[in-house]
Amino acid sequence: MRLTAQKAHLLAPEADSGALRTMSGSLTTFSADEVGLWEAGPGKDTDTEVDEVFVVLAGAGTVTFVDESTLRLCPGVAVRLYAGDRTRWNVTHRLRKLYLA
Repeated sequence: MRLTAQKAHLLAPEADSGALRTMSGSLTTFSADEVGLWEAGPGKDTDTEVDEVFVVLAGAGTVTFVDESTLRLCPGVAVRLYAGDRTRWNVTHRLRKLYLA
């Protein structure tokens, strides 16, 4: 069994897409999926999602869907997003999540 480790401070900035500064780093792949860390905010942004499951590690905010349903994001919250979901993100405290996409 081979174990690997990545330090969170190795996150690299993503392309500047506006008000919400984000960073991400791939930790590994699992089958055809990617496991990684993502950071953002504070700030607001809109997105079209990919299939993803994530757990919030730190920070706070909300993600709102087209039907106006809203999820409160805080440490320990697990979220399932589906490809094509349109979302609005409002990150009030720098958010860090561990994701599988």
